[in-house]
Amino acid sequence: MLQRCYDWTMNLAAHRHALLILFVVAFAESSFFPIPPDIMLIPMVLMARDQAWKIAFICTLASVLGGIAGYGIGYGLFETVAQPILEFYNAMDKFEAVKALYNEHGVLIVFSAGFSPIPYKLFTIASGVTQMDVTSFAITSLIGRGLRFFLIAALLWKFGAPIKTFIEQHLGKLTLIFVLVLVGGFTLLKLWH
Repeated sequence: MLQRCYDWTMNLAAHRHALLILFVVAFAESSFFPIPPDIMLIPMVLMARDQAWKIAFICTLASVLGGIAGYGIGYGLFETVAQPILEFYNAMDKFEAVKALYNEHGVLIVFSAGFSPIPYKLFTIASGVTQMDVTSFAITSLIGRGLRFFLIAALLWKFGAPIKTFIEQHLGKLTLIFVLVLVGGFTLLKLWH
């Protein structure tokens, strides 16, 4: 099953509309979608290493625009849209704690969330609810998300073929690690409370 999923993702990465699909995934992940854009970014760069910087740029741009949409959800639609999203992730209690921290450390928090595997959407929404300065939010998001996606692209560009072979040989273990990192991000949010 993992091999079929891997093959499907690699085929999707080679699709003629892959950049558009990546844009949609990266945009949605920053405001409401639970799956990070790395699942598209990584195979796309592996399939077209000569396009690595373009792929990372599109992923970054879409993620920041999606983050601004998440900010808008928090700013103007908290009760009707943001609160159900936070309740879906069982994150209302954590959200209240995060909201208080924004008064002191908003820029650092947004940067850390943008660069790390912690679910970024919770912080984009929180930025809107707390009415963090939108320019600071956008610039910080651009730096954090850009560093993350360009670092991934750079590593894949530099070590592409061996990494692809390594992924194919250790797909099961890497999938487990990815799931653990994703779950770990959610767990950190729970412990943060």
